[in-house]
Amino acid sequence: MARTEGRETTSAVAIPESTLGVGIIGVNPTWGWAATAHIPALRALPKYEIRALSARSAESARAVGQAFGVSSVFSDHQQLVMQPDIDVVVVTVKVPHHRELVSAAIAAGKAVYCEWPLGRDLDDARAMAALAAEKGVRTVVGLQARQAPAIEFVQQLLRDGYVGEVLSTTMVGVSIAGDALVQPNAYMLDKTNGANLLTVPFGHSLDVLSHVLGEFAELSAVSDVRRPLITIQETGERIVKTAADQIAVIGTLTSGATASIHIREAVAGGTGFLWEINGTAGTLRITADAALPEIFPLTVAGAQGRDEPARLAIPAALTQKWPSVASLDRAPAFNVARAYAAFAADLDNGTHTVPDFADAVRRHEVIAAIETSAASGRRVKA
Repeated sequence: MARTEGRETTSAVAIPESTLGVGIIGVNPTWGWAATAHIPALRALPKYEIRALSARSAESARAVGQAFGVSSVFSDHQQLVMQPDIDVVVVTVKVPHHRELVSAAIAAGKAVYCEWPLGRDLDDARAMAALAAEKGVRTVVGLQARQAPAIEFVQQLLRDGYVGEVLSTTMVGVSIAGDALVQPNAYMLDKTNGANLLTVPFGHSLDVLSHVLGEFAELSAVSDVRRPLITIQETGERIVKTAADQIAVIGTLTSGATASIHIREAVAGGTGFLWEINGTAGTLRITADAALPEIFPLTVAGAQGRDEPARLAIPAALTQKWPSVASLDRAPAFNVARAYAAFAADLDNGTHTVPDFADAVRRHEVIAAIETSAASGRRVKA
């Protein structure tokens, strides 16, 4: 018997106490977020070992096993979650399937890392969070922008009083190209699938703002579909889009600060991502190439008094916090790897430094409030 993460599991080979066995559901051998981010991230961390993968068919499962050198492959997710040497199940499939797969992993007593958004809607998210709490399993949701060194640096500067009292904050950014999509992302055009501008670029941006400055207390929102027909690149087919491509929110944070966020689909020459935090003593300016702070590298600039903002160097203590993942810097896997590293430390120390399903529910609650405000034209409590 080998003891892993507080549980006894049977295995032919003794498992080091510190090693976490990982099974990933939803892997493609040539593209996708599992191949781009999760697998490189996990391979950079000695605390983890990828022990099983699953795909949509037996043929796909064999292909991913060969591509990534993993011998245990499945076309049935139930088989994967029941493997005794799997401690953490990672769910990287499209959002409409999250609840079924996450629920199976929780029922098997596994810790779960699920990509964001957690569910198609607030009800989905609440159901998964409640099940995880009932079963007492640890969870992670893929809001990894919180682990970006630049975000930790901004938090440090705010604690040190760099801007004084925060008076207001403004965030503006662009998302994916507005007139065409590749076929695998076509499902994002349908609002009911739960993966769209509001939940993904806006959701990640909202999360990092709220993580740093606190939650919205009240808000007013406007959303619109300004480009209702989208071309599928591979086929030229034109598809009707029901998900909003313009979302603007203004409101008051629990601290009393005024906050505004406007995320929209790509505009030629438009600002990729700009986030300003304005205070009584200074300003911080965080920038990136797009409104996906969880993926794109962030830069930090600051000014105190009436000075012009100048770039601030992120301390090495933050960028090198997890030395084994330093080689992934500026790659999509970087913040994912930092989230995994922090989760392993949480499990060892009994801490909670990475966002879990309860945090995801809070984010879904604010998104639901945005939808309510936009539909009704009223200011609502968040």
